Amino acid sequence: GAGPSPRAPPAGTSPLPSLDGEEEELGALGVPLDAVIKVWCVHSTPNFSLPWQRRRQERSSGSGFCIDVQRRAVLTNAHCVEWHAQVKLQRRGSDTKHLAKVLSVGWECDLAVLTVEEDEFWEGLQAVQLCSKIPHLEDDVLCVGFPVGGDTISVTSGVISRIEVTTYTQASAELLGIQIDAAINSGNSGGPAFNGDGECVGVAFQSMGADEAENIGYVIPTVVVRHFLNDLLKHGKYTGFPTLGVEIQTMENTTLRESCGMGPKQKGVLVSRVLPTGAAAKALKVGDVLLAFDGEQIGNDGTVRFRKHEHVMFTWLVAQKFYGEQARLTVLREREQFDVTIESLVPEAALVPIHLFNKPMPGPSYFIVAGLVFTTLSQPFLDSEFGADWGHKAPVEMVNWATQEHADNSDQQLVVLTQVLAHELTMGYENLENLRLLAVGEEKVRNLRHATDLIGACTDGFLRLGLQHNLQLILKASAVSGATAKVLEEHGIPSAMSPDLRQSGLGRSGAIA
Repeated sequence: GAGPSPRAPPAGTSPLPSLDGEEEELGALGVPLDAVIKVWCVHSTPNFSLPWQRRRQERSSGSGFCIDVQRRAVLTNAHCVEWHAQVKLQRRGSDTKHLAKVLSVGWECDLAVLTVEEDEFWEGLQAVQLCSKIPHLEDDVLCVGFPVGGDTISVTSGVISRIEVTTYTQASAELLGIQIDAAINSGNSGGPAFNGDGECVGVAFQSMGADEAENIGYVIPTVVVRHFLNDLLKHGKYTGFPTLGVEIQTMENTTLRESCGMGPKQKGVLVSRVLPTGAAAKALKVGDVLLAFDGEQIGNDGTVRFRKHEHVMFTWLVAQKFYGEQARLTVLREREQFDVTIESLVPEAALVPIHLFNKPMPGPSYFIVAGLVFTTLSQPFLDSEFGADWGHKAPVEMVNWATQEHADNSDQQLVVLTQVLAHELTMGYENLENLRLLAVGEEKVRNLRHATDLIGACTDGFLRLGLQHNLQLILKASAVSGATAKVLEEHGIPSAMSPDLRQSGLGRSGAIA
């Protein structure tokens, strides 16, 4: 729709067009443009390589929209308010920015709910109706937001190109996504996508890089948005989208199916790995064939029927449930078919977390002993140390831990010696950087807090630290606390440990004063 072609104004009238007419034209689109809001954010990101300080503040702008005037809720993307120090909202056509509060964030689905306390902001604000159905292919969509390239609202139109389970880049979750052919540019994120009836069919959130494809944008469908909002109402906080905690192999090969004793009519996927902390840890075994989830048959390629001619990955069925709910699996084990019930879906523990927002105190945990800086291995740490391409640049073991390994229990962490700050006690150990701490003395290290305790308990003789590759780092225990104080002073570091470790009252004794 290019709109009416411009005509010259009739003689004797002012050449300035009447703004009311323009409003009527936009109104004729049938979408509540006034519900769309510009989101201004100041981000203060921790420095994961120097965990006691933050990076320089950055500013960004994105889009959001009002979903409930009574509850005073505005929806936007999680990445628009990541590590926020301050969030402001500005209504369309207004020159005032109002301070906002972030109520809840769902990192996996890249959604966040904001609110504003000032009454003035909500006066006459429209709310957007969330469409209850998933749209069909070829349906028209209008993306509305405040992308880069101008200050006023922008409307781009397109059609729905495909609907399938997509990787959400924010936290690598696999959820249903809608692909559209309207460009989603920086700043468009968090804006609504409307259908022809003026109902919201989703939230714009990511696009493919120009080097990969042109004009491909992704939209979070309203089913995902509703799950996020229902989760907040149900649990009072965001809990997430369940997973089974298994790795599977497709069974498209006939011989593979025969060897598992499957009949010609049976279909399913082979369980190749069961994560120890996953929801299915007690229910499934390696070698089981998963035939159905909650009564829905799973195809040999791992998909389930979605609509008449469409299939999606079966993981989407799992993700639609809530943590704490039951799930019924139909399994073929040793040629016997039976149903097994997972009593309560639980989140799995990540060995190398993708993000650190779920902690009571977000951000990196660290502690310093005589110039040795210890922290936990996480993806933001790998990003910070080795760049976005850490998959190729980081040490092979670290990449393996981050991509292949899984936690054995819920409190397991990988403790890393990230750097050695200069001090005479640690002379000669300077090249021991980015190595995993395996043991203190004879005892294996479970997590960062455990390591602080073990080191704090060692007050005389030698403090023996066992690192990966069988490397030894040995210090005089009695000299450690004096050295720690001196290192902190010399390097201008405010504290020997992060607030979460300080608050727990641990590591008080001995080495870490």
